[in-house]
Order: sequence, then C-alpha cells, then structure tokens
Amino acid sequence: MPQVIAGPIVRKVTSTECHIWVVTSNADSPALNLSANENIIDGNCQRETVRVGKYAFIHLLSFTASEPFEDTARIGYALSFNDDKQQASWEDEQRGLLYDGQSSLSFHYTETPETILHGSCRKPHFQSDDALAQVDVLHKNAFKMQNDFPDLLLMTGDQIYADDVAGPMLKAIHSVIDRLGLYHEALEGAVVTNTNELATHEYGYYEREQLLPQIATNTVLSSIFFGAKKKPVFTSVNAQNHLIGSAEIFAMYLLVWSDALWADINIDKDGIPQKYHAIFDKEHEALNGFVKQLPQVRRALAHIPTYMIFDDHDVTDDWNLTRGWEQEVYGNPLSKRMIGNALIGYLLCQGWGNAPKKVAPLIAKVQESMGESGLNSHDEIIDDLLAFDQWHYRLDTTPPIEVLDTRTQRWRSESNMNKPSGLMDWEALCDFQHSIIGKESVIVVSAAPIYGVKVIEAIQKVFTFFGKALTVDAENWMAHKGTANVILNIFRHYKTPPDFIILSGDVHYSFVYDVRLRFRRNSPHITQFTCSGLKNAFPDGLIKWLDRLNRVLYRSKSPLNLFTRRRNMSVKAREPSLGYGELFNGCAIGVLKISQKNTDVQCKALLSNGKEVEFPASKDD
Repeated sequence: MPQVIAGPIVRKVTSTECHIWVVTSNADSPALNLSANENIIDGNCQRETVRVGKYAFIHLLSFTASEPFEDTARIGYALSFNDDKQQASWEDEQRGLLYDGQSSLSFHYTETPETILHGSCRKPHFQSDDALAQVDVLHKNAFKMQNDFPDLLLMTGDQIYADDVAGPMLKAIHSVIDRLGLYHEALEGAVVTNTNELATHEYGYYEREQLLPQIATNTVLSSIFFGAKKKPVFTSVNAQNHLIGSAEIFAMYLLVWSDALWADINIDKDGIPQKYHAIFDKEHEALNGFVKQLPQVRRALAHIPTYMIFDDHDVTDDWNLTRGWEQEVYGNPLSKRMIGNALIGYLLCQGWGNAPKKVAPLIAKVQESMGESGLNSHDEIIDDLLAFDQWHYRLDTTPPIEVLDTRTQRWRSESNMNKPSGLMDWEALCDFQHSIIGKESVIVVSAAPIYGVKVIEAIQKVFTFFGKALTVDAENWMAHKGTANVILNIFRHYKTPPDFIILSGDVHYSFVYDVRLRFRRNSPHITQFTCSGLKNAFPDGLIKWLDRLNRVLYRSKSPLNLFTRRRNMSVKAREPSLGYGELFNGCAIGVLKISQKNTDVQCKALLSNGKEVEFPASKDD
C-alpha cells in the first residue's frame, strides 16, 4: 500500500499561508514544513483529517508563516511522518514528483499573477490526450530555465464526471473501494439496500439506469419529456454507470488525481454483459492513455496553487437546471442521496482547499459524524450541504479573482417549472456586484460563458419555448430574463471595473470575445476567454456548421442582433491562429497572460499535443 495515495496538491496560497491537500493510507497526518533558499521558514502547521475508509485518510495541511513569503520566490515544502517506515516509504514515492535538480516539492506565490492557467471538462475515457498534462510540461521547462513559472491554475468545472463513467473505470473504482476499505452505506428507496451490492448486481455495469430512481409521469413536466408511465429522475444520457455511493465518489477522485493506486488494479470483464464487451474494450483503451499521463498531472498539481469550482458533471448532468428538475430529484430519497454524496466528495476533495475557513463548519460536522463504518448522520450532513450557500470565493490578488457559484444559487422560474433557472439569483448577483464595485480591474470565473455563441443560445431558446430545456442543456446566462438583465446591468454600471476578464469553460470548444458597450465613450474593456475541455471536445462537424451559421446570422450588422439581450453591446470574436472560423475545437488548457503595466490581455490555448493556438486581439483593440 502506498503511503500517499493521492496528492499532495497545492491549494490556497496567500502571502503568509499555504494549504496542501493529501490522502494517505495511514491515520497519522504528516507535518508540513516550509523552506526558502534551504532556510527553514518559521510558522505554525495545523492538520485536519477526515477518514473515509479503513485505509483512506484525507488531510488538509495548513501552514501560517511568521513573515510574508517573498514575491515569486520558490517555496519548498516537505511532508514529515512520525513513523520512520512511513517516512521512508513517502521519500521513495516522492522522487517521481520532483523535477530535475529539485530536492523538494515547491510552489510560489505572487500578489500580481501574470500567467494564469484554466481549464474544465476532463473526461477520463474521452479519446484524446489529457491537456492537463501540459501543465507538467510548462513546469519542466520553467525549472530548466529557472523562470516563467505559471502563477496559478483555475479548474472551472467538471473535474470529474460522476454521471458518465466508463465501464473499466467503474471496475477500477470498485477495486479501490475494496482495497482501501472505503465506507459503504445503506440506501433508502433503491433496488439495492446497500452500496456494497453494486459491484455484483446484474445491473451494476452499463445498466445502472435500471437502479436509478424512476417516478410516475404524473406531472406536466414528465409527460412533456417522456410520455411514458415511468421516467428516470436523472437526465444524463450517459447514466449507464452513474456513481451512486459516497465510496464510489471518493474512489473516483483518487483515481483521477493520482497514479498511485493504478499499478495494482487489474481490470477484467467479470460481470460485464457480453453485449457491452466492445464498448468496454474501446473505453479501456482510452482509459489506458489517461492513466499513462497521470504521473505528469500529479507532479504538476504538486507545484502550483490550484483552485476549483464545480459544474454539473461533478454531481450530475443538468444539476438544478430547472425548478421541475429540482422538485423531482430532491423529492426522491435515492436521487437526493446521490446528489449529496457527490457534494460530500466535492467538499473533501475540491472545495476544502479553495476557502478552508468558509467550509470549516461543514468539515467539523463531517468529522463529528464519521464513525468506523461511515457517516452516522448521513442525511443530516447532506441537508447541511444542500443548504450551504458559500461555495463561491475570492482570491485577493491584483487584480482580484472572483470565482462564482453558478449551480446552487439559482434564480428559479416562478411562471413555469420547465423553464431554465438563472445561473445566479438576485441576491447572489448583488453580492457579486458589491464585491467588484470601485475596483480597477477584476477576473471573474464562471463555469459557463457569460457571453455565449448567439446561434447556439438561439437554438436553446427555441427548444425552451417548446418545453425542451433539458434536451439541449439550456444553461446559459441569457436563458433567464432576470439573471441576464442583472449581469448585463452590472457591466453597464458606471462604477464597474474598467478592465474585466471572464474565464469560463463548460462548452467543449474555445473562443475569445472582446466586448464593449455601444453608445458610451468610457466603456469597460471586457475580455472573455472560454477554454474547454481538458479532455473532451464538441463533435467537429457540428461545431463547424454552428460556427458558420453564427458568423452569417449574427455578423456585426445583422438585424438579428437587435433581438438578443446584448444588443447594446459590441461583441467581437478573436480568430484563432489554427482551426476554422471563430470557435476552436480541441482538447486544450487556457493560458492567460496579463500585464500589470498595461491592459494587454493575451489568450492562447495549449493543446494536448503540445501545440499552441493563439487568439490575437484586433489592432483597433
């Protein structure tokens, strides 16, 4: 058993604090020691631990330095275990996480970041290389040259796909659950009474929709969408292997963040129905490529401050998309438990490191209720998570970075429960506006683009009109009148920051828009950089047609622009240096370069194959 089975991942870093996320196979949490130029940094280390299995302990190690870190200087860090055998094991494992010439793991902090990486949508069994591995390439070159280190990494949604799992990955998940003794749980209102039955159930692989909750179509919403006596509560089209138990969620995180457990996993076809063998083999081939790049990903995440925010696939497709969806999902005990389990996984594996003080009450409740066989107050913990409204957070850099929660603070439609909910409600938008008013500049992270592709939004609007919002995943900022008006008014406000950068993902293609207000001399300079996905992409033929239609129907002088909510704004696309039209389709991670001396905003996509795609600004910008 490896001593460290996932991590260390560098999470929140400030001028005097750093937080390291790590998962060990032993209960003893390691101490965290920092150094600069081989000199020990004075300070205090605090250790918080949550046990999720017999041999699985999630730790957040927090160090507060006595004096501020030197700006941009590399800070070395070391994990120290009390047990000599454990320490020796870790030192041996750590060698694979060090770059040439390094004697310790390290990170750096700067109040004025100039190179920011961002990406979303990392599906392990997608047939492509993993663009997140390119962060390792950037670090390798930076250590070689001793300069040009990226300052921070923002992961903007769909870090895991809980609702779209490959058969071989589900096999690996169950292997990890058994090996680590991850805690199972009793289920209410389900075909299986306990999650320990899932691995051997006849519907356990590729037919899990048979296990997921279904309800009678006795509502208008149900009859419109399904027109049958029974309908699935979850709307994902790939729910054949939807994760159900919290143990499955935790195992998934360990397998997508780290290569440590993969070496001893043997994936076979036991229990896989014959008719799914072909797709199993295809997924297994793609998954082997994913696993091959995991050492690079793990090493990169051990050397750069990393921040995360959820989107729907971290929980389930169409999460909180409409009021009707919420009523049906949260009204069923099994589907509510599944949503809650995904949120527990997000809390411990993602949210904890973003803003530790904010989530401290939740962590304390999980620690208090965790027994030797799992959560004793499982449903109560889930109720607390569903009621929690502080998943958003802010980085006090220059410019400040505002990371938005566009999933749990929805502006629900009162007129029709089939209509898409606004991505943020009035109160949340007001809080956001209050936090940015008077600033010189700001970077905003929104899982979905605020300024979407107009022709795609128009198609979604048509489907929504006919009650089919779930069919086309109609989640965009303009889909809800109230949310759209408020967010656009924030940009029009005379005290809004003059320089605005929006980072987003979600859509599985990449583009850059420069936005100005029409009929106003001192318009804010808004640049939106959408880069998606890390390991996912849009159907190539379809995106070319949509790109062509968008440029024809919504060209700058097209009268159709008058019917959009953004008619008082000029939206110019930056054409990519490679590809076709305005939308670039391919697995990539976004590289944002900003200058503290001027308003230049450089955007490029670093592809999974190492090539770069630039989005140059037009000369008049």
